[in-house]
Amino acid sequence: MSASDGSAAIRRPSVPSSPVVVDVRSVLSPPWVAFTRSRAVYPWTMTDPIAITGVLRSTPNTVLQADIVQQNPLLASSLWANVALAGLTALLFVYMGRNVSGERARLIWAVTLFIPLVSISSYLGLLSGITIGVIEMPPGHPLDEAVSQWGRYLTWTFSTPLILAALGWLADVDRSDLFSVVAADVAMCLTGLAAARTTSSLTMRWAFYALSCVFFLVVLYALVVTWPTRADAAGTGEIFGTLRALTVVLWLGYPIVWAVGVEGLALVGSVGVTSWAYSALDIVAKYVFAYLLLNWVADNEAAVESATTGAVAGTVADD
Repeated sequence: MSASDGSAAIRRPSVPSSPVVVDVRSVLSPPWVAFTRSRAVYPWTMTDPIAITGVLRSTPNTVLQADIVQQNPLLASSLWANVALAGLTALLFVYMGRNVSGERARLIWAVTLFIPLVSISSYLGLLSGITIGVIEMPPGHPLDEAVSQWGRYLTWTFSTPLILAALGWLADVDRSDLFSVVAADVAMCLTGLAAARTTSSLTMRWAFYALSCVFFLVVLYALVVTWPTRADAAGTGEIFGTLRALTVVLWLGYPIVWAVGVEGLALVGSVGVTSWAYSALDIVAKYVFAYLLLNWVADNEAAVESATTGAVAGTVADD
């Protein structure tokens, strides 16, 4: 399978019938030998006298991983666009929060500010090659190998709880409910990471994917069924309804992109197109969401501060 941006399947070349035998210890002084499986993945694979199949590289592995991004303009642009927008969004949020003074409002503002800051760190990790790499797909997958942007899952593990915390405090949900939903959200992200990184079995990849979707249903139930009632009681039902709809619709897009992209069925065989789909979802689900929330909080600080029985001040009733 091929794609216009050159980021589709990476086909393994045939192994030479008479592999060259070299003494790795005599020709390689830096410790940059990246060992692979016994099957040849790269045309320069060699075998040393101790029968270890390795790939001789003259540069560190992170440099080679960064080349994955630099040699794919579509992939690179999807990452740089988020870095630029996240930086501008963070600066805007600092300016918008300059007059927020209430304790609850400032708490929501601080959580909102960290959403783009986490994204900047994540996307720089992808661009530098630290959290991206080529993995061999399990037998039965449409691709032999694919680029894994596993750093995205780390981002979602930190950023999506921030989004849920902001929504929970806005709706004035109790702390136990908020903790349960955030825990399910973190489990959703980590099982998604497991699905993306599993290479031993195609069945296990989809099993982790299904488990991640189960945790996602727990989050959706809270957003759609239980939290709206609390938001109405707190006087924030209108803005919560807008942000909830935005969150639910966009978050549903992530498992769909996974299923049709290079990590799932590979109906879209281009890692650049898949990456842009994730990035577009991130832009709206994080930055637009955060702007709408912070703008409302800044204009309605009194309404935010009037709710004192839930996640932030839940101990008052106990006292």
